[in-house]
Amino acid sequence: MELQPFKLERYFAKYEFHVKYLLSSSDCDGFSMNYVLNCADSRELDLWNNLTLGYTDSLGHPLLREAIARHYNTIKSDDVFVLSPGEANYALMNLCLEKGDHVVCMRPAYQSLYQVAKSMGCKLSYWEPDDKGWFDVDELNKLVTPETKLIIVNFPHNPTGYYPTEEELKRLITIASRYNTLLFSDEMYHKLVHDLRNQNDSLCDLYENAISLWGTAKSFGLAGLRIGWVATHNSGLLKKMQHFKDYLSICSSAPSEILALIALNNSEQFIEVNLNKIRTNKLIFGEFVTRHPDLIPYYQPTQAGSTAFVKLKLNQSTLQFTRQLVKETGIMMVPAEMFEYGHSNVRIGFGRQNMPEALQVWEAHG
Repeated sequence: MELQPFKLERYFAKYEFHVKYLLSSSDCDGFSMNYVLNCADSRELDLWNNLTLGYTDSLGHPLLREAIARHYNTIKSDDVFVLSPGEANYALMNLCLEKGDHVVCMRPAYQSLYQVAKSMGCKLSYWEPDDKGWFDVDELNKLVTPETKLIIVNFPHNPTGYYPTEEELKRLITIASRYNTLLFSDEMYHKLVHDLRNQNDSLCDLYENAISLWGTAKSFGLAGLRIGWVATHNSGLLKKMQHFKDYLSICSSAPSEILALIALNNSEQFIEVNLNKIRTNKLIFGEFVTRHPDLIPYYQPTQAGSTAFVKLKLNQSTLQFTRQLVKETGIMMVPAEMFEYGHSNVRIGFGRQNMPEALQVWEAHG
């Protein structure tokens, strides 16, 4: 299997650590080490202070898996497997799919969600949004057949910010369960729901043949830990993933596991901080849109997550526009081309403290 270059990651590698403003980041500002440790109780601090830097349990630290399980309704620690989000996706695709299999995936999407399957020679059908940027479950229903091996969804959705209602989620599960199709749910932005009354359960709690992916990068603002996990009642698939990991990272970073444990046990001190930042920046961006209808003629406010996929009215492609903008202002934005989805949209990220300043610089640039 020959994988194509990861366009979005290569684009970030070019600019991320060399520009002043990241107006398209999907993560929130990272929390400091001191902040994390100040959240810890005495038992957690003992774990940190007495940590030895040897190999760790390949399944994930038992206390970490217990802490993860407490964030679900039906999942127990034995249903949880700790690994980095990227390798979780890669392992799952390799274990579940073969050349010629039919896969349905949301698009636009983070490239790894469909690229591995595509590179394996699978047949892909894409569930795409309407003109307003929202996904119609009836359109998904048209794509799923008895031959569909895997359905891939991402809620809250990156980059559009779409989040299904409880009724839409039930209909989605009905579609998957009709043929007992495996459902892979990328939930990296889980619990970043702007109105908490609309928070849905994880799909692994609702459908026995679903496997849910979450981690510390987005919801918790701790991308540097490189800790993620999958949760599922599909014990056979979980066992296969455990064996696959032996050929990848083998085990997780010992310090990262303890820091992740602290964050999970004190989740409100991370998730709520990020949510408040996102809500504030979303309002500020809405005011920016109101002032510039000629640039952004329509904007659908996001319901969840930390991003929006905004259509710009330009006389050039968004790739050309964003290259010029970063050169002249130091503002990096991700164009639609990095999602292999047209030439008219950019991703906007609401998770950075300096977003208002970045918007002022963009506005002054004209």
